[in-house]
Amino acid sequence: MNKLITVAAVSAGILLSTPALARDVEVEITNLTNGLYFTPLLVAVHNDHTDLFEVGTPASPGLQAMAEGGDTSGLADIVWDAGGTVADVSIPTQEKPPFLSPGETAAAKIKTKGRHNAYLSITGMLLPTNDGFVGLDALMIPKKRGTYAYLLNGYDAGTEANNELIKTEEDGVPGIPGDPSGKGGTGGSGAAGDDNNTTVHIHRGVLGDMYPEGGPSDLDSSVHRFNNPVAKVVVKVK
Repeated sequence: MNKLITVAAVSAGILLSTPALARDVEVEITNLTNGLYFTPLLVAVHNDHTDLFEVGTPASPGLQAMAEGGDTSGLADIVWDAGGTVADVSIPTQEKPPFLSPGETAAAKIKTKGRHNAYLSITGMLLPTNDGFVGLDALMIPKKRGTYAYLLNGYDAGTEANNELIKTEEDGVPGIPGDPSGKGGTGGSGAAGDDNNTTVHIHRGVLGDMYPEGGPSDLDSSVHRFNNPVAKVVVKVK
């Protein structure tokens, strides 16, 4: 199966060509951004025929639901239907829903369940964005015991224009579900139109502006702008 590389390894470790046998795996995900939040994360192990997303291809309905609204249930169903496992994810905050705040680290424990569930994927929406998400696509879990670290990019699902407008229940129009930090503005006219690339692609970041009311964007350029990478993942193979 041909795959694009979606992460950068930043620690020593040998990724063997043979998928991992049954192992206990601990996963830590750290939010590296200044002002973005991660919606509840999906951390899963699965076989080599399963993809939660794939760069350069159109987003699935499940990916769209996650990237636009933080709903991971459709992607979780894909994992379970393929015989994979979805991990319970713990985070430091007590917020409801449990967003992963800038600088915080989430943790999960999961078993590889042998050769046929030896691939790790992670997804979660980036808030406040229109359809941005943090993602790790089908990483072969190392067979060798040890600690491995990776940097994750922010991706654009290509399903919604990056208008950077925070929607309300009365709007009835596409937009950002909200800003957990409470630092978003109101009354924006729209920062950007439809994507030139309507497949899953690297997120270009947000424009934002310095106007609490009006201006092109409802996002604060001094808070919400970001570059890749957006997350660090540490995988501990026991």
